[in-house]
Amino acid sequence: MGDFFSFRRMITPVIIQVIFWLGLIVIVGFSLFILIGGDEAWARVLGVIYLILGPIMWRVWCEIMILLFRMSETLTDIRNNTKPK
Repeated sequence: MGDFFSFRRMITPVIIQVIFWLGLIVIVGFSLFILIGGDEAWARVLGVIYLILGPIMWRVWCEIMILLFRMSETLTDIRNNTKPK
């Protein structure tokens, strides 16, 4: 609990994982809405493109955000391990 209150342990990666799943649901729902509700051929094609590329791009963006926090944690560990004793 002390690490939490002193900001030594990051909770943002966990929050980003929750946001990923919520965003994935929204992306798939939006894609299916366009795919099913589209009257024109280009709307259906766009729905398929969103359905395929949307989750991939969303995952990449979330991984980049988590990577930034992991880099911070790793640099903190390096700093703590190289302090003179």
